[in-house]
Amino acid sequence: MPPSVAWFRRDLRLSDNPALLAAAADGPVLPLFVLDPALWRPAGPARRCYLTASLRSLDAAVGGLTLLEGDPVRRVVEAARAVGAERVHVAADFGPHGARRDAAVERALGEAGIALVRTGSPYAVAPGRLRTGGGTAYQVFTPYHRAWADHGWRAPAGDPADVEWLRPDRSAALPDVEPPAGMTLPEAGEEAAHARWQEFLDRVADYDDERDRPDLDTTSRMSVHLKWGEIHPRTMLADLAPLRSAGAAAYRRELAWRDFFADVLHARPETARAYLRPAFAGMRYDEPGAAYDAWRAGRTGFPVVDAGMRQLRATGWMHNRVRMVVASFLVKDLHVEWQHGARHFLHWLVDGDLASNQQNWQWAAGSGAEAAPYFRVFNPTSQGRKFDPDGTYVRRWVPELAEVTDPHDPSPDDRERSGYPAPVVDHAAERREALARWEEIR
Repeated sequence: MPPSVAWFRRDLRLSDNPALLAAAADGPVLPLFVLDPALWRPAGPARRCYLTASLRSLDAAVGGLTLLEGDPVRRVVEAARAVGAERVHVAADFGPHGARRDAAVERALGEAGIALVRTGSPYAVAPGRLRTGGGTAYQVFTPYHRAWADHGWRAPAGDPADVEWLRPDRSAALPDVEPPAGMTLPEAGEEAAHARWQEFLDRVADYDDERDRPDLDTTSRMSVHLKWGEIHPRTMLADLAPLRSAGAAAYRRELAWRDFFADVLHARPETARAYLRPAFAGMRYDEPGAAYDAWRAGRTGFPVVDAGMRQLRATGWMHNRVRMVVASFLVKDLHVEWQHGARHFLHWLVDGDLASNQQNWQWAAGSGAEAAPYFRVFNPTSQGRKFDPDGTYVRRWVPELAEVTDPHDPSPDDRERSGYPAPVVDHAAERREALARWEEIR
């Protein structure tokens, strides 16, 4: 049997990997990863560092991963020709760049008499699979979720057995990437993903009650493992299926949100940069300035906002409730367009996923699918008090406020003594301004 190529991208695992199983069914398998400059250059330091760690784990699992650098259109064809492969196996990519890249690679392979075979995707239900009664993509989550649950998904694909891995004749060395100074990243790789998931399953019953509490640090932290496909959501859904707790149901909804946002981006790829609801492009926005710089640095004078932005820089991650608060603050208190915030997040997030990041920012900006009503402007002080009632989260990430009486609303004297800045804006005044600007485009 002729060899084939398993081209890994966002599926850096061996188990529950239908594309890999299809490759192994062909015969000997060349495990390939192409370091694409179009994706590597814009990736932030956290994602670069994590990706290289995950690739080292995959390299050890297959006994030698072929790593090539450059344009996949050229590199994949070269790798396939070098081993005499007739087929290159991948999981389908539905992102704007990935879809264009795969179409170009497919054409180039076809010219060389080699087939590109797509099997599976990074999602439980692939983008484009579900449609409304009118045949259009869903833009509201609740009916999408209903259709998603009704549609269902296949059982996990299992583990490959006795794969004959082809060793690379030539392979680039993995880049030696260090995490940014002061940043601690999670352990990477398939084994780490499964260990973290099993640990979370022991407490998933509490997820519905605790998922909005950044002070408790009880969320799953699985987003980075899903980002790189070190575990498939189908595996997670199979583990959740027998559980009847409200926490398990809430977690299943979060996996549905991930599929939903990927579906939205697939249907409207321009919304990676442009407004899903074009009317919001006509709103008056302010250019990023000193207040935006303070937002990025975690020095706005609003403690829960600053705690989130500092957590981002220290860990490459931010609690989801806090992501909503800091996004609302940027768009509705500072009147800065969502794209600036989304770009900053993608630079620093280790779990930075284009579909989830961009569509969640559009949600916060009131311009996306299932968007929060624009008049719902988060008050950062009351949000902090509600979801971090003892101030534990703020005291951890804004240590200058650790000893003050009220870390969510420190007094002027506390701010002066601790060196913590005064608020960069008056929230009540900026809320009125945000609503006035919204009225102009209604």
